[in-house]
Amino acid sequence: MNRQFRSDNPRRLQLLRDQNPVGKNGIDFVEITSVDQRSLRVVCAHPVSGIGRANVRIDGGVRITGITLAAEPVINGREIRLKVEQAGDFSWYTLSLIDPADAEAPAPGFDICLSTIRINFKAGCPSEFDCADVQDCPPATPPEPRLDYLAKDYDSFRRLMLDRMSQLVPGFAERSPADFTVALVETLAYVGDHLSYTQDAAATEAYLGTARRRTSLRRHARLLDYPLHDGCNARVFVTATVDAAAEAKTIPAGTALLAAAGAGDPVRRTDLLDQLPLPGIEVFETLHDQVLHAAHSEIAIHDFADPAYCLPRGTTAAALVNTPALALAAGDVLILEEVLSPTTGKPADLDASHRHPVRLTAVSPGHDDLTNTDLLLINWHNEDALPFPLCVSHEFEIGGALVKQTIAVARGNVVLADHGLTRPWQTMEPPEVGDGGTASLRLPYRPRLRESGLAFAEPYDHDVATNDQQPLSASRVLTQEPRRARPADMMLLADDSSLFGDQPDPDETPWTPQRDLLGSERFAREFVVETENDGSAWLRFGDNQFGAAPITGQRLLAKYRLGGGPRGNVGAEAISALVSDDASLMLGIQSLRNPLPAQGGAEPETLDAIRLNAPEAFRTQERAVTTDDYARAAERHPDVQRAAARLRWTGSWYTVFLMLDRRAGKPVDAAFKATMRAFLERFRLAGYDFEFADPVHVPLDIQLQICVASGYFAADVKAALLEAFTAGVDRHGRPGFFHPDGFTFGTPLYLSAVVARAMAVAGVASVDIRRFQRWGRSAKGELAAGVITASQLEVLRADGDLNFPENGQISFIVEGGS
Repeated sequence: MNRQFRSDNPRRLQLLRDQNPVGKNGIDFVEITSVDQRSLRVVCAHPVSGIGRANVRIDGGVRITGITLAAEPVINGREIRLKVEQAGDFSWYTLSLIDPADAEAPAPGFDICLSTIRINFKAGCPSEFDCADVQDCPPATPPEPRLDYLAKDYDSFRRLMLDRMSQLVPGFAERSPADFTVALVETLAYVGDHLSYTQDAAATEAYLGTARRRTSLRRHARLLDYPLHDGCNARVFVTATVDAAAEAKTIPAGTALLAAAGAGDPVRRTDLLDQLPLPGIEVFETLHDQVLHAAHSEIAIHDFADPAYCLPRGTTAAALVNTPALALAAGDVLILEEVLSPTTGKPADLDASHRHPVRLTAVSPGHDDLTNTDLLLINWHNEDALPFPLCVSHEFEIGGALVKQTIAVARGNVVLADHGLTRPWQTMEPPEVGDGGTASLRLPYRPRLRESGLAFAEPYDHDVATNDQQPLSASRVLTQEPRRARPADMMLLADDSSLFGDQPDPDETPWTPQRDLLGSERFAREFVVETENDGSAWLRFGDNQFGAAPITGQRLLAKYRLGGGPRGNVGAEAISALVSDDASLMLGIQSLRNPLPAQGGAEPETLDAIRLNAPEAFRTQERAVTTDDYARAAERHPDVQRAAARLRWTGSWYTVFLMLDRRAGKPVDAAFKATMRAFLERFRLAGYDFEFADPVHVPLDIQLQICVASGYFAADVKAALLEAFTAGVDRHGRPGFFHPDGFTFGTPLYLSAVVARAMAVAGVASVDIRRFQRWGRSAKGELAAGVITASQLEVLRADGDLNFPENGQISFIVEGGS
């Protein structure tokens, strides 16, 4: 039997057929016409001429690649008859009609989208499966409940339970203390708070396990080389809708953005800045300059004349309609957003989770000749690949006619902001550096900030984030590591005594915050901020040996930011106001919004967490002596699932040979080896070298005989079995039984686990084991023992790829059913 391989864009092909007069040509379908799978019949939309051997290219393949033509193509009207040197393997190939002068351009007279088509040389082989294509869009899955598992006091317990009630009972908004449900929640919160407080009641400052002050715990933990964190502020992407009045205007770094219920006018709130902080208003500040363009307010995504065009999950490229002209460049951030429901076409039914920021890595102009549309072709960071399928357009029946509507757009004018309000220069308490009495009793200067609630943030460098060579993804700049956070934009400067009031002296060298002063040299103007349980912040300076000490009698002024913590994790559409003295900028901004919620806001590390984690950090081996030390050190890398090491004498010194099992089955290539070599250098023992060796992969040979229950089709059950035991992920993104992350060094395979997985497939009545052994070897009692064991250097695998049977096979004999 023959199967026709048709174009993925039938609507564009129909538009091409309907052109009058005839314009571009395109491939209609392709057939494999001979038993030896070497003859191909290419049928085009219009009569063909001028296609020779140089115009035909076949790419792809796994086992068999580089397929070429055995003779010149034979043209007959709309048909092109091709004869290839050899048939391809089981994988997919791409047949392209190209311009010999430019391999990336279509053949003369052919449409750019319809000059290529995917084919499979095995299409004529008998198949028991349905030939219908599998849909790319998976079914919607309910979101995981968002719970704060670090709740430790009355307020956090109460908030957690009330928030959970609001999730489980739609419409629940009761907060009255007289309500029975609220009273019960508060009772449980009181019990939780009382139990938590009882754990910390009896304590002294002398020991880590009993200390009650945060400063004491910080210093105890530092002795154990454990860096605790003081929380972190939240970051969010904000986009602006502007008109011609704000064209080429700049939102400068440090501009205040307000998130408040009922903030009113989205941009004219200059009166609020002097009154902040105020209850119910959260302040964010931009982290970089952002140039505004009216065309970037809402950017159409090109759908290539397909009314059901969809960007699949994992996409890292798209085409934007370049009308009006766009000024996008590599390093810019766009937010891809669903604006209508692809099911009902109504804004009220859209999926608010279908919003995703992407960092552009490449921008180039393009043009769609068929629709005469100027395009801007964009690529974005691989880490920003779409986590969901995004429908771009869809047809709906409106007034008895099918009308194509835009489902998703791209938003520009995106600026990164973080939570926190910058406070003006002010003195500390005490305001002056004193001598503390006689020299023998001199006390160090330990001032306190006048306000509590200091904001902490991981340092952000916009030039590094938008670097042309290695830009940071949009998801990466939103993610902060609290242990790397420092007091946000904080510095100290000496007071200028020649000016009235508290005015910093710009000629003085500023003092900057550090995590500790152990690495500070004696003249370094650095200090440490130590926060207490009530949020108050105390400053500790050096002793002229580890960091400089301030001069006696000097007045130091502090500038810092207030904010941070979970309060900054505002929801989507919460930020709506901008504070600026630039009247033209404010007049040009029509609206301001954050399509995505702010994230990253974290409370300071709790006292219990410090007591728990600090001793464990001391027990962590920070040097590699034995081979097991090297393996455990390698496993600390987030991309390594498991490692194994062996020590060998290489003639002049000992060499540690390290074998790595990467997550998701990624290859241990040269780039990753270089990364791991740099990562492990600080653990390596002097006089020892280390090299990388490949793990020993053990292919398996498994065959199951399946009896299908009545009411099920055998072909459907077999397809479900192949999907359940895949070495990749299924259509819903779930890992298969033989996914690489399921097996690592020494992991055995139990027969009971295989049978249980097969029985879990709908329609399987019973399972009988026909083969259960290593591939290419005779059985050694594995079936009777019920397990296939692996040594410490072996990794079991059964990819089930027909192109590579040596990578392990699992097959099924399916009988019965309807």
